[in-house]
Amino acid sequence: MNAERGRLLGIDVGERRVGLAISDEMQTIASPIPMVPRGATEMDDFRQVVASYNVTEIVAGLPTGMSGREGPQATDVRDFAENVAATLDLDLSYWDERLTSVQAERSLIEAGHSRKRRRDLIDSVAAAIMLQSFLDARAMKASRR
Repeated sequence: MNAERGRLLGIDVGERRVGLAISDEMQTIASPIPMVPRGATEMDDFRQVVASYNVTEIVAGLPTGMSGREGPQATDVRDFAENVAATLDLDLSYWDERLTSVQAERSLIEAGHSRKRRRDLIDSVAAAIMLQSFLDARAMKASRR
């Protein structure tokens, strides 16, 4: 599938839920959208998101250590993301998600959200931060051509 135009779906894969973010059609701005709980209905939930937003590509946040090395969690993320992309016939890219949860937590605290509300939002905000970084890097690369 060609991802030149269309929306990108950023995913931040966790054990209990998957934080989601969506780009605009021009692939310049990422925004958080409601997360998908892990479990029996997760693939149906992904199908609905992909259809609703006309998603053309998935960008999965890849957890790496501060050294840049991938650990066991990265393997789980790769397995999950590859399954979703293959099932939904979408292109898949990976992007470093180091420190996105920390950035998300700080921004939610600064916005005055309660601890419970932060817990509900953090995965999708982290996905938006990761996806925005991916979009910015892609745009920078394209401008150099």
